This record gives sequence, C-alpha cells and structure tokens, in this order.
Amino acid sequence: MAYESKFRSDELDELFDGILTLENREDCYRFFEDICTVNEMRAISQRLQVAKLLSKKKTYSEIEKQTKASTATISRINKCIAYGADGYRRVLERLENKKG
Repeated sequence: MAYESKFRSDELDELFDGILTLENREDCYRFFEDICTVNEMRAISQRLQVAKLLSKKKTYSEIEKQTKASTATISRINKCIAYGADGYRRVLERLENKKG
C-alpha cells in the first residue's frame, strides 16, 4: 500500500522530484544552499542526528549535550519516530545499510 501524505500537493511533488534528481553530495550542497537558509540546513541536520541518537536509545540529556537540541525538539522527534510516517526510520536504516 502506498503512503498517502496529508501534506501532498503538486508543488511538494515537484520539489521532491527535483530533490530526487540530485546525483551526489555536491549537488545536494549546491541545491540546499540555494533553497534553505544556513539555520534551516543546520536545524534539519540536527533533527536527523537527534533521530539517530534516539534510535540508539540515548537519553534526552545525552542527546541535548551532544547535539545542542532543546528537549522540546528531542521530544518532537521522538514522537515522530513513535507515531509518524517512518521517514526517520527509513533514512537511518538506509544510511546504516550503506555503511555496512
């Protein structure tokens, strides 16, 4: 069964199609530097690091110390992992598989 996002729109479909055309890390840096602010890129990368640490069963205080994320952010990401669309889990599994 295909996933149906409650946020689906033609504009988001086009954005994601554009992201899927990126071929390497340089393409990603170039595109995301143009489309996001520095703070947005840092926030997104911080969220992935928080999700990674949560998946490793680290405590909120350990995660806060390592990532400088607020406990509110950590809690929000933890809720996404528990009740969300499985996006974090899928990406983290794929990154782990890529390493091994």
